[in-house]
Amino acid sequence: MTKLSFAVTWDYRCPFARNAHEHIVEALQAGADWDVRFVPFSLNQAHVEDGGTDVWDDPSQGRNLTAMLVGIVVRDRYPADFLRVHNALFAARHDQGRDVRDGDELREVLTEQGIDADAVFNAIEDGWPLDVFRKEHEASVADHRVFGVPTFIAGDRAIFVRLMSRPRGDVALATSTIERVLDLVTGWDDLNEFKATTIPR
Repeated sequence: MTKLSFAVTWDYRCPFARNAHEHIVEALQAGADWDVRFVPFSLNQAHVEDGGTDVWDDPSQGRNLTAMLVGIVVRDRYPADFLRVHNALFAARHDQGRDVRDGDELREVLTEQGIDADAVFNAIEDGWPLDVFRKEHEASVADHRVFGVPTFIAGDRAIFVRLMSRPRGDVALATSTIERVLDLVTGWDDLNEFKATTIPR
């Protein structure tokens, strides 16, 4: 079987990104043989009006970007810890109701995960994480017309997906969910849009 290779966008603000990324992380931590590239995407930037100031250049947006900058530093400087910290940052926002715009809260999350918070924030102060964030966000828009999270990207195809469930420790569910999504992305070029009109409850 061909190894699955794909990219997926994230922004810690989005509960649907949380759902999808939990499935991915659950499967990867259990040994899924996937090559996954995690791509930061700013929902704040996606909602900037034409002619408005980009969030990267707007000092008033700084707090809204900090959690993503933390994620980028951990992804690039602490790759062995990224999946764990990535889940913890989503959980802090969506399960624990913590304000992930607040530097002190983010420092606590990092410390809880065994990461040197000072080192991460020093890296943010160096400026390169913001440059990476901007470059990867803008590339996803330019190359694939990405408009939201989570978007799965494989080859020339990019598909925005909303998953309603969380894996909740079920590795088989996590693995099959992501493989089903990737089959739609890579295995059915004719699919352009597939959207439920209502959500059954």
